[in-house]
Amino acid sequence: MTSIATSNGGAAARTARRPTMRARLQQALPKLVLAPSFAITLVFVYGFILWTIYLSFTNSKAFPKYVLTDARAYQRLWRWTFESDPPSSWYTSITNMAIFGVLYVVFALAIGLLLAILLDQKIRGEGILRPIYLYPMALSFIVTGVAWKWFLDPGLGLEQTMHQWGWTSFHFDWIKNKDYVIYTVVIAGVWQASGFVMAMFLAGLRGIDGEIIKASQIDGASPLQLYRRIIIPLLRPVFLSALIVLAHMAIKSYDLVVALTSGGPGGSAWLPSNFMYEYTFKRNEMAVGSASAVIMLATISAIIVPYLYSELREKAR
Repeated sequence: MTSIATSNGGAAARTARRPTMRARLQQALPKLVLAPSFAITLVFVYGFILWTIYLSFTNSKAFPKYVLTDARAYQRLWRWTFESDPPSSWYTSITNMAIFGVLYVVFALAIGLLLAILLDQKIRGEGILRPIYLYPMALSFIVTGVAWKWFLDPGLGLEQTMHQWGWTSFHFDWIKNKDYVIYTVVIAGVWQASGFVMAMFLAGLRGIDGEIIKASQIDGASPLQLYRRIIIPLLRPVFLSALIVLAHMAIKSYDLVVALTSGGPGGSAWLPSNFMYEYTFKRNEMAVGSASAVIMLATISAIIVPYLYSELREKAR
């Protein structure tokens, strides 16, 4: 009898431990829900990235060719850079990318931090100012580009308004000047991104322990010393996150340039994304366009991968 009871008890315990059909469905449901989006992402993001890399090592023109030809597309890309310098060359695109990327990131970070510090002073009307600063980020780059194109056009916007007010000596024709047109893209981009960066820094400021600030003030730290030596160093994670987001937006910028400058006089405002589109879809140089896209991907990866590595190391400690 004892052995039979023990056997029945063991069978009952195993049955109790065995997951029911409902429990199995509950465990599998999240995977089933995420499976379609995971498959779509796998194919249409990473699959096409691999396809683009493959095409960059072919001699594809208007249509893809699948016969590998070493790195001829990359050789042609950089040969055009060093042997000639037409206004719409790859050299102009990467030069503009350096100018736009540095100025865009630096000014967006500086203005965003300044706005966040001002709002963190608990000023009156903060609830109204926050959405005003954030509003530009809600607009598409097309809308931003068109609005700034009207504003900067010498015959419609700022210059014409100044002339009507009597300041006839005022001239601001950067948007039509091939040497300065890229800076108009910087102005429009900074205007749109600064509010978003402000929101990130404001969240970081509000997350700093107030006891640290009070202790510093008791020790006699001036407001400038407080921000320079304590608060801003504590915002390092926010700086890194904002830097990654801004750098990513700068490298893939395309529609802002098209809407604002239409590529600039003679393509003088081209960025690598504009070069890639032009050579892939208009000049039937798919391999060269793919090579430029791979270089853009490598640039983004060079920024994001070290950041992710540092984050994972900190979490592992």
